[in-house]
Amino acid sequence: MTNEFKGRSGLDRIVRATGYSLTGLKAAYIGESAFRQETWLAIFLVPLSFWVGRSWVEVALLAGSVLLVMIVELLNSGIEAVVDRVSFELHDLSKRAKDFGSAAVFLSLLLCVSIWLGAIWQHVSTGT
Repeated sequence: MTNEFKGRSGLDRIVRATGYSLTGLKAAYIGESAFRQETWLAIFLVPLSFWVGRSWVEVALLAGSVLLVMIVELLNSGIEAVVDRVSFELHDLSKRAKDFGSAAVFLSLLLCVSIWLGAIWQHVSTGT
C-alpha cells in the first residue's frame, strides 16, 4: 500500500507540512490546558532569556529549555491521543504509555527550571 501524501516534494511539501504544523499547534493550544499554560510562559520567558543570558549560549539554553518543554508536551499529547484512539478501556500498557509521556514532560520541566534557576543565580550573584 502506497501513501499518496508521501510523494510530495519541494515547495508543495514544505507548504503542506507547515500547514499541518500550524494546525497541530492550534489544536494543542485549544485542547490542551498544559500546552496553553506553557505557551504563555514561553511568551514571557523567551524574551526574558535575552536579558538573563549573558552570552548567546546562555540565551539559547534558556530559550531552548522553554521550547523543549513545549515540544515534549506536544509529543505527550500525541501519545495520549493515540492511546485514547485505540481504546478508553483501562489497560496496563495504555497507562504505562501515558505515564512515560507524563514523566518526560516532568523531566523537561525539571531541566528547564534548573537551567533558569542557575542562570538567574549567576546573574544575581555576579551583579550583572
